[in-house]
Amino acid sequence: MQNVRVVELNEQNNEEVLPGYTEEFPYIATCARINEYLNPDIPWHWHRQVELFYMKSGSLEYTTPHGSWTFTEGMAGMVNSNILHCSRPLSLKNENVQLLHIFDPVFLAGEHGSQMEKKYIFPLTANRDVEVIMLHPEKAKEKKIIDHIQAAFSISEQKSGYEFELRESLAKIWLNLLELTELIGWKQAGVNRQDEKIKSLMIYVHEHYQEPISVEQLAESVYISKRACFRMFQENLHMSPVEYIHSFRIQRACQLLSDEQKTITEIAQECGFGTSSYFGKLFRRKMDCTPEQYRRKMARLL
Repeated sequence: MQNVRVVELNEQNNEEVLPGYTEEFPYIATCARINEYLNPDIPWHWHRQVELFYMKSGSLEYTTPHGSWTFTEGMAGMVNSNILHCSRPLSLKNENVQLLHIFDPVFLAGEHGSQMEKKYIFPLTANRDVEVIMLHPEKAKEKKIIDHIQAAFSISEQKSGYEFELRESLAKIWLNLLELTELIGWKQAGVNRQDEKIKSLMIYVHEHYQEPISVEQLAESVYISKRACFRMFQENLHMSPVEYIHSFRIQRACQLLSDEQKTITEIAQECGFGTSSYFGKLFRRKMDCTPEQYRRKMARLL
């Protein structure tokens, strides 16, 4: 299991970059010690992999365009494939530790287009009504799934047949989740077109963040009005288009600050802020420290 202290996102599409993840073995287990993150608030992102997790300590709030879920110590949950989401700890006074299984559903299905995928995987991953699943230890059926999630972390990578045993364990969890979702009445739903459009708007920002971006340009990129663009960002990301542009530029700047060869002024210009003073003002407002202070904190962690 890998210990992680930072979430890295692909600058082109905000898909999470998973350390050590390969297509040959599309699974990783990580231990997220969130209090040690430079920025414990994880920005909006998505990934095709399923995120199955257990809260070892502390509490986390997950938010999607359609709701929020709070997970506390002892709870577990799942974030479905390709769901736009962000997360944040409710408090940093206590230690927040999260254990995660992250895997491509094809790991269970065997291959794309297989009968296994059609019969057992798609009913969950293709259901846009199932964004996040909460599992409570005080509920017997859910406690059973939580126990299986915890047990899967104990399978030794050094053990002969580790890959088969892990897949078998995750498959049991998956079947239990299918049963649970059927019990609480979730049904197959179609593609949410608004979700796809907001992702397209985000990707436009990711591709053009170094340039001046107006809300008019952003709206025209997906053939909607300026008013509709404002509404879509507020309804889905709970912020304005300009706030998202600033947020992504700062996110990108945080990545560049690890390169000590680049000056603060160079980073400000590369991230589309224009001047270092404007960059510094927005950075302090978002990160509660100056770019230089952030750089020093990062150097101590790396």
